[in-house]
Amino acid sequence: MATMVTSTKPLTKKFGAGAGPKFPGPNGRSRKGNGHNGSVPERDSAASRYRIGMWVGLASILMLFTALTSAYIVRAASSNDWQPLPLPRVLFLSTAIILFSSVTLETARRKLKAGIEAAYKQALLLTTALGVLFLVSQLFAWRQLVRQGVYLATSPHSSFFYLLTAAHGVHLMCGLLALLYLVFRTGKPKHNEVAIAKRLGAADAVAIYWHFMDALWIYLFVLLFYWR
Repeated sequence: MATMVTSTKPLTKKFGAGAGPKFPGPNGRSRKGNGHNGSVPERDSAASRYRIGMWVGLASILMLFTALTSAYIVRAASSNDWQPLPLPRVLFLSTAIILFSSVTLETARRKLKAGIEAAYKQALLLTTALGVLFLVSQLFAWRQLVRQGVYLATSPHSSFFYLLTAAHGVHLMCGLLALLYLVFRTGKPKHNEVAIAKRLGAADAVAIYWHFMDALWIYLFVLLFYWR
């Protein structure tokens, strides 16, 4: 009677030690399906985690400002003590500053993708400086209003102005901390594709946050001084 012989050789001898099955890549070359040195799924997952986490965080911030906006609109429409605010001219400067900071941050992100490390760090530092300058200009706007006798409790309009601009300023400071983190990470060794992808993902996430703060300020500026 013929006997059936089965192979007992381990799979590692078929694929090689520490390797997994290979799949064709987009350029026709084979790539590892479960390797440890920067496989495509692992690399893409590492890059997307930062972006997804940022969008989740921004959703909560958006809900906060949506609630404040609703309260602002209802209060403005249902009160007889709503007084218009004098527009501090320095706010035009602060608006230009934050718009330009988005341009410099986008430049930094593109320099990182191009692998130009020095230009990336310089653009990050410039963006950070512009963010600090924006906050300083906001403080000057507060001082101008105080000199004109406009305080937190002067009217419902002034109360919402200080509340909304302070909330935006606090969130912008969080963005400054994130920028400083990116600056600290410049020059760190990049061991593999996954590490590089994580770095790019972090830069993308910070850019998304910063652009959101930029758009949020434009929205608040229009709401506070040009709505109604």
